[in-house]
Amino acid sequence: MNVSSAAGGLHLPVSGFSRSGGEGFCIGRYAESGSSGGEKRKNGILREGKLEDPGVYVASKREGGTYDVNLAWELLRQDVLYLDWKARHDVSTIVAAHDKVVEVLNPLVREQRSVETMRAELNNLQVELSKAHSQVHLSEARVAHTLQKLAEMEMAVNDKLLEQKKPHRPISAPKAVSLDEGVSRRTDEGSHVSDSSAGLSRQKFLDVSGPVGSYPAKFKDFWYPVAFSDDIDSKTMVPFESFEESWVIFRGKDGRPGCVHDACAHRACPLSLGKVEDGRIQCPYHGWEYGNTGRCEKMPSTRQVNATLQSLPCIEQDGMVWIWPGSATPTTALPALLPPANYTIHAQIVLELPVEHGLLVENLLDLAHAPFTHTTTFARGWKVPSFVKFRTPMAKLQGTWDPYPIAMEFQPPCMVLSTIGLEKPGKLDGSDVDLCPTHLHQLHVCMPSSPGKTRLLYRMALDFAPFLKHVPFIHFLWQHLANKVLGEDLRLVEGQQNRMQRGANVWNLPVSYDKLGVRYRQWRKGIEAGEEQIP
Repeated sequence: MNVSSAAGGLHLPVSGFSRSGGEGFCIGRYAESGSSGGEKRKNGILREGKLEDPGVYVASKREGGTYDVNLAWELLRQDVLYLDWKARHDVSTIVAAHDKVVEVLNPLVREQRSVETMRAELNNLQVELSKAHSQVHLSEARVAHTLQKLAEMEMAVNDKLLEQKKPHRPISAPKAVSLDEGVSRRTDEGSHVSDSSAGLSRQKFLDVSGPVGSYPAKFKDFWYPVAFSDDIDSKTMVPFESFEESWVIFRGKDGRPGCVHDACAHRACPLSLGKVEDGRIQCPYHGWEYGNTGRCEKMPSTRQVNATLQSLPCIEQDGMVWIWPGSATPTTALPALLPPANYTIHAQIVLELPVEHGLLVENLLDLAHAPFTHTTTFARGWKVPSFVKFRTPMAKLQGTWDPYPIAMEFQPPCMVLSTIGLEKPGKLDGSDVDLCPTHLHQLHVCMPSSPGKTRLLYRMALDFAPFLKHVPFIHFLWQHLANKVLGEDLRLVEGQQNRMQRGANVWNLPVSYDKLGVRYRQWRKGIEAGEEQIP
């Protein structure tokens, strides 16, 4: 379609295609002095050359925050070129790592090195190759996302051209109500800042009350872990909900996970009721089969027609499968969630919980409740301290508890990491986590499923007793303990949610040990409001 001649003076907003979230669109190019075509090849393999950092193409908006449609197409083309440059860079990294492997395995070199040295070098190279492959997969996800947005823009242009032939009828979109609307804050010095009403009490600087509303679009523009890699093999699928939509993850023919809409393009039958065969998910209704990109590859008993499911960018890192549910171009940086190298992972558990994910995150960020809530599990016998403090750097989302030897951190958008120091295995003592001889590392991922529901991923690791991992049926014990601890919390959080929906403020009177939970709520408020400077 000739957009320039067909669109005329049409203006379209183009957001979500900048690699950095700003207004710059980048051109990628591959340069090598003295080489033809800009590429350096040896034996038909692309070798690492001089990959220039792409320049920045800046486009100015028209009044009303729109671009001319011709310029919009150009900006999209520039962004695709940048993603191509990034993919070339990642491929060159893999080639360089491959050359190092060849060098290590060379017989002439091998004679001069010990077996231990070679083993260590090969392990390091394997890690480098794994990281490089992850970067390639991430680049592919970004390219696929951009191409999908390109197709959506083309459809929008066609729809707009059709609308121009009809009388214009403005449609007003309903205003989305955020869970945190009406939040007011005060600073650490005690000064009060209100976002809703100057008449609020000085104590009520956070107002989180009322029914749980839909999540704003900005909250989707993050990478979210949704499943553990070990739970997905060539025959397994994992259905789940994310932001009120149903999805299913499975592995394609290449072994890589894909995330597609859990509804057949034919009659909207849930694909999760079917099965996975030969890298394709089969609908149980009429047998239509889809690859991990969402394209229908087989239609029994009829002529093949073009059918594609909606899919999400999906990658695998740190033993988990991640998705990007937002409309913006996926970022290249993911938080590191694996425990330190000297820890052994003992348990990975997935639970569906009937509580709003923010209330669950705030519960996990609060340790002062342990001696009163967890009296039959890990806090049995704990003394109630005269004063509980949370030591944290200014405006940070991490710190340590006093008098407990526990370090805690919130990783946006919904992850809580904690390290518990143990004086003896199973016994909590002292106040400095680093001085304890043994430790327990925990990860909680609180994935928003729908208003009032959360998909929880829990992972536990220890830096002692690695043999426990091989004890028969030990995973049933970890599952039992996790459910018991969580049950002690859930009855309280469900009660909070019930009162909140009836108008009570769950942050009515924060005190000093609520610092981390308050900072999380302020961070979330900033994201939902679209603030550039996030608290």
